[in-house]
Amino acid sequence: METRSLLPEAGPIALIDANTEERLQSIRVVATRDHALIRQWAARRHAEPATGEATESGPSTMTVNDDGTGIRFNFPGVGRFRPIDWDEWFRNFDEYSLVFVYERDEARHALSSRYRMLPMADLQRKADIR
Repeated sequence: METRSLLPEAGPIALIDANTEERLQSIRVVATRDHALIRQWAARRHAEPATGEATESGPSTMTVNDDGTGIRFNFPGVGRFRPIDWDEWFRNFDEYSLVFVYERDEARHALSSRYRMLPMADLQRKADIR
């Protein structure tokens, strides 16, 4: 089974926040550092903040290959990572200057749960950011 990358090989990624979310609607993959947008994305998918690494709230639960970002989401029926609260999740997100990259929702399609967490510097090297 071939896995396709979330980051487009060609084409831009829009860097959005709550004030600019509606801009560049033709761009399917977007990135944000906006906490409210991330929480909204997670809420629509019933996703909960989680980690696989040792943090202030508990031990490591597994080895995770996630480019060192440490945080992720548990989805209903697939919650294999250690749950953490939003405050801890966002402390990690901010401390490591991460950016949340995801596919926008499309009308008449199932919600996409594809996302990726990257350091902002990595995203700037890998993508055409608008």
